[in-house]
Amino acid sequence: MPVETSPECSVPCRVVVCRDCCCGSPKVTGVDHAAQTARLAEDAPVLVTDCLDACDQANVVVVRPSSEGRAAGGRPVWFGLVNDPAATEDVAAWVRAGGPGLVALPDILELHVFTPPGPARSGATPAPGPAA
Repeated sequence: MPVETSPECSVPCRVVVCRDCCCGSPKVTGVDHAAQTARLAEDAPVLVTDCLDACDQANVVVVRPSSEGRAAGGRPVWFGLVNDPAATEDVAAWVRAGGPGLVALPDILELHVFTPPGPARSGATPAPGPAA
């Protein structure tokens, strides 16, 4: 169910869960993928997406900041190898506390953070931006 907002209300943290070729599949054994997604949805809106091109980090969970977190400088945080209930609970607790930009990342979650694939990482040249 979509989260409704009003001018007085902010946009909450959002969680993106990869569920495609590797993440959320039998390739990642011993994980109840449906339970993991349901648990995260208890604390934030969850978007289930196709492959995020980080299969070596399966299961991938991305936490996007709330509107207040974004205003405070928070940016999306990518977590990899979120493959046990304790790691899922650590992500959920951080989101519940405020997430990116509002609450420092707990040390235990630092172990799961990785740099997502993209133009800068792959060496591709980004499209030119507007002239300064």
